[in-house]
Formats: sequence, C-alpha cells, structure tokens
Amino acid sequence: MIARFHARALAEIPDARLVALVSRREVNARAMATELGLDCTVSTDLNAVLARPDVQALIVTTPSGAHLEPALAAAQAGKHVVVEKPLEITTARCDQIIDACDRHGVKLCTIFPSRFGDANRTLKAAIDAGRFGRLTLGETTCKWWRSQSYYDEGGWKGTKALDGGGALMNQAIHNVDLLLWMMGDVTHISGFTATLAHERIEVEDTAVACLRFANGALGVIEAATSVHPGWPKTIAIHGDHGTVVIEQDDVLRWELAPETPEDRALKERFAQKTGASGGSSNPAAISHVGHARQLADFVRAIQTNTSPLVDGREGRKAVQVIEAIYQSATTGRTVTIVGG
Repeated sequence: MIARFHARALAEIPDARLVALVSRREVNARAMATELGLDCTVSTDLNAVLARPDVQALIVTTPSGAHLEPALAAAQAGKHVVVEKPLEITTARCDQIIDACDRHGVKLCTIFPSRFGDANRTLKAAIDAGRFGRLTLGETTCKWWRSQSYYDEGGWKGTKALDGGGALMNQAIHNVDLLLWMMGDVTHISGFTATLAHERIEVEDTAVACLRFANGALGVIEAATSVHPGWPKTIAIHGDHGTVVIEQDDVLRWELAPETPEDRALKERFAQKTGASGGSSNPAAISHVGHARQLADFVRAIQTNTSPLVDGREGRKAVQVIEAIYQSATTGRTVTIVGG
C-alpha cells in the first residue's frame, strides 16, 4: 500500500523518475504498475536492478522488520537509501543500516512525512525561536481504530518479527518522532502496553507512556488501534509562555505571549480546518503530499551533497524510545536512555 504513495509522490518531483519496481511477487509489482500507469521495469531480482547505472536510489517499502536486507544491499551497491518508517524494528537493526550507509558514502533518509506538514513546521519554528519560554510539557495522541480484519489479512501485521510492535511501532511512531523533534531527547521513560480489542496478534493495540526530557520537561504519549471509530492524531506543546495544539495539520490552539501580529495572521491562516482523518480508521486515507515534500528534500540532499532533513540517525530516535516503552512495560520499571 505505502509503495503507491511513494510512486504518486515521485511523479510530482521534477528531478526524480521511477525506473523500476522490485517485489518478491512479480504479480504484485505488475498490478501496481498497471494501476498507476507506471512506465518502468518490473522485477523480482533486487541485485540486478541495483546493478543498473540509471538507478541512483532505492526506496524500501517492505514490511517493517524486512527493511534491513534491501537497505544493506542498496548501500553496498553504492545507491542512496530511503526507508519507510520505522527505519527498522530495533535500534540494533537501525544501526546496521546507518553504519552501512556511512561506510559506503550514500545518503540515508527515514520517512516521517508529518515533519513536512505546514502546521508542524510552523510550530517547530516557534519552538526554535524561543516563543514558548521554558518548555514544560509535550503531549501526543494517536487514538486510532483498526478492525480485526486489518490484522488478519496482512500476514505480517501484528507480528513481532515483521511489525516489531503494534500501535506504537506501526501507527504512533509518527507522533513519537514529532514529539522528539519538538521537545528534544528523552532521558527517562515509563510505559504500559496492552492488547484489548483484537485477537490473534502478538503486539499491543493500546499503549501509554510518561517521559522526562533532557531539558527537564515532561511528556505523555497515547497510542492505540483500539479506539473506535478512530480520532485524528494530535500534538500539544506547552511552555511557561504559551500553548499550541495541532490536530492532524489543523491548528486548534495557538496561544503565545506576548501575542504578535504574526500570531494573529497565523491563526487566521489555519482557521479553515482540513478535516482529514489522516488514517485514523482507514490506513489508506492519508495524503501523499508529505511524502512528496520529503522525497523532494532527499533529491535536494543528493544534488547538493548535504544531509536530508530526516536522516537515519533522526529515524533511529523514535525506535529507541518505543523500544524503551516496551522494556518498561515488560519489566514494570522506569527505563533510562543513556545519552538522552
């Protein structure tokens, strides 16, 4: 499914061209090519495609726990690498990808399109400008719904080996990434996970966590695929000079002191709600705009020999925090992140 979003996004980038689709099952790749009207090679042989001189980069959209192998193959072939979230399902596997790309001198990007939304970028700029004063509290919610059939039909969904986790690792990882981007590194984590609304899955469908950030602020994460009918994801940033609350890409509150003319203009700009569900109940109901912006940034990084805005090390951070939540939920203890 997500490969289709990448294909649509690439079609909107003037300096990018999709030249090949590789799938373990050729029929799947041909179906996608036909559906989207793609003019490209279809293959089941990744190494043969990576040997082609007209291939400069590989986008990995396999199940989450199968990101490592194609990413390593691409790096070893001297091709740049884009990996759909999560970078991998453990920090150890993330590190293998990062190290391989470093060794072979290729660019690495982790897909987190929420960072490229207008509201989130505006919020990040306000934080960087010190508009919140001292940051005190960061909250994010991803209270979504997935039917039992969602887990039953996918084969890999809901498995520890290929999904790596449930509502946190698959769905709410976007929220975790945004919270870390806004609030900074985490030092301490306490979490609980449960499977409450689904059967025949090995992972959680409900999770909560409390965080302490390196800057002293506290944080809360709520993640679920057990909340019917599913609600848009939110992020809220609080400080002693103000509060901003964003739902999807809609600004619900923008209260910063002292208020400036730019603040008033911004509130008017975001007054019209987009109303997008963002995949809260249907995983296909997301926009490819964020993907297009992020892939355009990756093309720019290649052309200018600079780092993409969301590189492998940035992608690793959310996986590390989610691993710590799982560890805390298993042991019943607060987990300390060294270097956080």
